[in-house]
Amino acid sequence: MSNEEDSCGMDREEKSPLCDGREESPLARAAPAVERARCSQEIVWRNVILMTLLHIGAAYSLCLIPKARLLTLIWAYFCFLVTALGVTAGAHRLWSHRSYKAKLPLRIFLAFANSMAFQNDIYEWCRDHRVHHKYSETDADPHNARRGFFFSHIGWLFVRKHRDVIEQGRKLDFSDLLDDPVVRFQRKYYKSSVVLMCFVLPTLVPWYLWGESLWNSYFLASILRYTVSLNVTWLVNSAAHMYGNRPYDKYISPRQNAFVTLGAIGEGFHNYHHTFPFDYSASELGLKFNPTTWFIDFMFWLGLVTDRKRAPKEIIQARKERTGDGSA
Repeated sequence: MSNEEDSCGMDREEKSPLCDGREESPLARAAPAVERARCSQEIVWRNVILMTLLHIGAAYSLCLIPKARLLTLIWAYFCFLVTALGVTAGAHRLWSHRSYKAKLPLRIFLAFANSMAFQNDIYEWCRDHRVHHKYSETDADPHNARRGFFFSHIGWLFVRKHRDVIEQGRKLDFSDLLDDPVVRFQRKYYKSSVVLMCFVLPTLVPWYLWGESLWNSYFLASILRYTVSLNVTWLVNSAAHMYGNRPYDKYISPRQNAFVTLGAIGEGFHNYHHTFPFDYSASELGLKFNPTTWFIDFMFWLGLVTDRKRAPKEIIQARKERTGDGSA
């Protein structure tokens, strides 16, 4: 199942002159604002149907848990952690924000882990995320939280992108992404890598190694694991922009959300992250549950990570005092 093109990506240019970003005629440029708003609400029924079926499959998967072997459940959780790292340590902190440098073996691992996540290839994920940070909670934000919880969680995948997302996104520089051969390779072979990493490998390992049924393996290690990983990522866009405190900047919407942090292995310190997006830890060190930071630190210890960027303590404290809500 793909959630690119009509959902997460910007490559929808064949659909409509109002929603694509190609050169418009004078008549199109004069189109009323209400027509442009209508265009951005056009439903992508393919995504609605596929996501509905996926979540029905995940709900059914819950019924299989008592029948599955313990090793299968452990394997499914392990795959979830790998999936999460492909997004948090990979697409997010490494490639989107360049908050640390990773050597080739680690970049290769994170690229395959990102394919297991199946949330669009690294280039498209980072492109959307950089636009989100640059134009947060405006019409140029792909999952603008001002449009409500449902839209910022999953609804943004169900409609055509707002024109501003495409137009403003084209003003940003993404050349650093395509300068990385790992990103180019993953983008070129993305569909094949998704089939292998997101579905085939998680399904075959329990069946081959300890005799789990293919049915249980597929629904638990692939469908349920994939659906849960999608939703914990989406919660960063929705819940972490609506619920929680704002100790670093009370004038922006992103919040510190402990529940999201648990599910998204350290990505719920969102007020901090939007205040100091260059910080590789995405939170203050020494205080927080942050498995992604632990992973990056372990890779640093192994010699696979260099140049971890941190916000200085005095800058953090000064920002708290100047713009924080006083909660920390």
